[in-house]
Amino acid sequence: MNNWLFTFFNYFMIFYSSGLIFSYLLMTIVSFIQIRRRKKYYSAEYIKRILLNSPHTPGISIVAPAYNEETTVVDNVNSLLGMDYPKFEVIIVNDGSKDKTLEKLIENFDLVEVPHNYIEYIKTKPYKRMFKSTNEKYKRLVVVDKENGGTKADASNAGVNVAQYPYFVCTDVDCVLNPQGLYYLIWDVLSSDKRVIAVSATMRMANSCTMKDGRLSEIRPPMSFLPMFQELEYMRSFLIGKTWWAAVGGMPNVSGGFGLFDTEIAIRVGGYHGLSMAEDMDMIARMTAYMYNTKTPYKITQVPQTVCWTEGPATLTIFNRQRTRWGRGLFQFFHLYWDIVFNPKYGVYGMLTLPYLFIFEFLGPIIELLGFIVLITLIISNAVNWTTFWLLLFTVYLFMQFVNTMCINYDNYAGRVYNKHRWYAWLYIPSLLESVLYHPLTVFFALKGYFSYMTSRDFKWGEMKRKGFKKEASAIAASKNELMDKELKKTPGLD
Repeated sequence: MNNWLFTFFNYFMIFYSSGLIFSYLLMTIVSFIQIRRRKKYYSAEYIKRILLNSPHTPGISIVAPAYNEETTVVDNVNSLLGMDYPKFEVIIVNDGSKDKTLEKLIENFDLVEVPHNYIEYIKTKPYKRMFKSTNEKYKRLVVVDKENGGTKADASNAGVNVAQYPYFVCTDVDCVLNPQGLYYLIWDVLSSDKRVIAVSATMRMANSCTMKDGRLSEIRPPMSFLPMFQELEYMRSFLIGKTWWAAVGGMPNVSGGFGLFDTEIAIRVGGYHGLSMAEDMDMIARMTAYMYNTKTPYKITQVPQTVCWTEGPATLTIFNRQRTRWGRGLFQFFHLYWDIVFNPKYGVYGMLTLPYLFIFEFLGPIIELLGFIVLITLIISNAVNWTTFWLLLFTVYLFMQFVNTMCINYDNYAGRVYNKHRWYAWLYIPSLLESVLYHPLTVFFALKGYFSYMTSRDFKWGEMKRKGFKKEASAIAASKNELMDKELKKTPGLD
């Protein structure tokens, strides 16, 4: 009996691994074709010139929830306000922060409370008040103060409720955006022959970057342990994964870090699920289902150019918290939307996207755990064919190196984020070590998230403590001078 089970499992693993390798190979090829096509026909300067001179350029609301972000909130809001786009607003949702996030916003942006007829299109935790700036420089800024809802989804919904434009960008307050990023996103909307309900954009790690005046003045790959692996992971996810899914019309999610949505459709579907831990997947599931149910042709696109940088978890404690939440969110997602999986009513999304995610993303950590248990059992019973074992392992390892290499080259080709070749070379270090040092952590925390969802109902935002960005010497000096001037003005006898 045991021999039959082991034989079955071995054949299953060969079939499973072959399917995964084949899918990655297909994704890699199709993604390159898409990136090449966009590079050939999409000129940033051309797009900007057209949209700046057009009276029909739509406005965009940038929604950024904030929970205990006092370390970086000022720099990041300045970054959001510095967007190069003719018509936009920045909506910061203070989701019941326990630190000085709100106080720093009020102090640094000259905010005052203003009356507002808050209409709850989407139900959220109670709204408290709204702030706007008395300084003309910050006229685009809106700050919403609300009770903590426990999830980013609830906070984002409050931002959508006050959004005044037909499209909104959902981002994180710790993100730094490419000043021209909105042009890329809205161009996909305006140039499509179908209604574009969402646009995904490529994101990267900002941990070793240098900030000046709310913008990144020097972009470098992360130098610390965890962020450098996340950088490679993000590149692979956006440049290969999401580019492929956009090409076949089955986008699974638009990152909560930076993505554009059709405001009307988002409100019609009830916004984000208020208790969702995977709000990026949840919103796309709701919007996609709505478009299929109403038989309305639609499109979700992917922008390969990097338009957003975020500070990734730099400590194991915070990384654990983030990935456990992601694992919990994935389990929750399939619990909520299982009726779509293998449902032909929902086309590519129901018959390809969600089955793939379930088999390779959701079941992947479980299968790897079972494989590890079987391997240990076989070692104890001295039943391992070590030649075959090492050959298969080395084959899978080499293939992942191939995928990572292509991913690094795609980034260099699509937009060349780094201006020095040695920084691209640096990315090969996490590529070589990922399967040994990083991947086991992601598997463990995913399983921990599954267990958390099955055994607990109460789960809140974790406090993602940020270190903030490096600042140029000139910027630091300017900040010190500004602080000194403020203190002098407080001194009696001085004007």
